[in-house]
Amino acid sequence: MKKQLISALTIIISLYSACKSGKSDQAKLPILGNREPVTKTVNGQTVTDTVYSTIPDFKFVNQYADTITGKSLAGKIYVADFFFTTCPSICPIMHRNMLNVYNEFKADDNFRILSHSIDPKYDTVPVLKKYADKMGISGNTWWLLHGSKEDIYQIAKNYLVSVMDKNPQGEFIHDGYFILVDKQKRLRGTYDGTDPAQVTKLIADIKTLKAEPDEANAAK
Repeated sequence: MKKQLISALTIIISLYSACKSGKSDQAKLPILGNREPVTKTVNGQTVTDTVYSTIPDFKFVNQYADTITGKSLAGKIYVADFFFTTCPSICPIMHRNMLNVYNEFKADDNFRILSHSIDPKYDTVPVLKKYADKMGISGNTWWLLHGSKEDIYQIAKNYLVSVMDKNPQGEFIHDGYFILVDKQKRLRGTYDGTDPAQVTKLIADIKTLKAEPDEANAAK
């Protein structure tokens, strides 16, 4: 009987430890970009917090001619990328893959996709709407954004994405990354938009991010 009691207690302790360990080991995505320590006094004690770089506020127009700003994304996780509608190379591949992300989360009002055109001279709002219709994009989950070239190229730097004007061959140059951004406007992941395996990982990481306590409890 004594041996049975000890065995039962061992099982209970093991189960408790497993549950406790599961909570502490919950998957969490890294926070990317610059960071700096900030020291402040709280309740008479000196504490140091880490402040991470965030996406600054912006003002663009989507395919419906609606103005989109940082406030439009309050309480939302989103994915950003850069493209142009006449791109003959990686953009069609990227957006075919992005459709998988769109279809996975299009019913989730707390998720968005932002695709910034790097050719605003050609990619006017009507052109972006036609492109969206051709892709089968509807509703407000996926916004195709138009803005001044200066604003677009500047915000690309905040996403750690390389964007350049036309080269001598008359071609726009840009990275093919999808950037995952949390509700606090912090960068949480970068993914090769031309690689289906990377896009599958992006979908999994969005679900992981949505489950993080900071994200689940963020103000909507």
